[in-house]
Amino acid sequence: MSQAMTANPELTAVSEQDRRQKLELNKLQKRLRREVGQAIADFSMIEAGDKVMCCLSGGKDSYAMLDILLNLQKSAPVDFELIAVNLDQKQPGFPEHVLPEYLKSLGIEYHIIEKDTYSIVKEKVPEGKTTCGLCSRLRRGILYNFAEEHGVTKIALGHHRDDMLETLFLNMFYGGKLKSMPPVLHSDDGRNTVIRPLAYAREKDIARYASLREYPIIPCNLCGSQENLQRQVIKDMFQTWDKQHPGRLETMFRALCNVEPSHLADPNLYDFKEGKRLGGKRQAVQTASPEPDYGRLDVLNL
Repeated sequence: MSQAMTANPELTAVSEQDRRQKLELNKLQKRLRREVGQAIADFSMIEAGDKVMCCLSGGKDSYAMLDILLNLQKSAPVDFELIAVNLDQKQPGFPEHVLPEYLKSLGIEYHIIEKDTYSIVKEKVPEGKTTCGLCSRLRRGILYNFAEEHGVTKIALGHHRDDMLETLFLNMFYGGKLKSMPPVLHSDDGRNTVIRPLAYAREKDIARYASLREYPIIPCNLCGSQENLQRQVIKDMFQTWDKQHPGRLETMFRALCNVEPSHLADPNLYDFKEGKRLGGKRQAVQTASPEPDYGRLDVLNL
């Protein structure tokens, strides 16, 4: 240690903090890289020759997803292409310069799609109601159509393990269905394949990684819409469980990957008379009625 640092305790403390943050960043990157790599292998998400479209919202999850996929691409056993795509929905106050500047610094091919879905959502959704549902359906439809037009074979979304568990509980509590977000989703018409490379990653790891990486985060509440209150109830419940019962969320996710149809009660999944498994109800990407000037919209059934 230099005499200058020894003589200046504040400088020494800053240097030690930087060292610890670098170690933490390296540890988190290795963990996320391992989890993403394992998910890709377990669910055959990416194959040789794939053109993968990373959908960026400007939030922590999509930034981390692109970061890790770029890192994996350098050493992956198969060659695949990555492009980044963001949909500028013309929300008031949206910082249009942030994502182009960031993506240009990475040297990756990127596209910014400009569609004024904000006006459509405000016109269709009554005052005081959440706009998230219609907004997300329009956004996904536009992105899926773009993917088909540009030869994209896989559409990567930034949903993580906690998103999948939250969706499971939302469907159970409010929808009366036992379903979640699958790691891979194929459209019935063969147009699109959606993948979720962060399926094994914990939200708290992604949040800390994004903080250390200092991504230029764009808030998702620019439209003034509040987060879905039902999902927030589930988030709060999970946070309480994670603090009071460490490991519970991990066990719950293992259950999501270890389903026994014969011990449930859906006759479409299991023939209780004959005692054998059935194909079940196959639901993938459905085609929705088009909005003016947006062509055919594909709605991801979550």
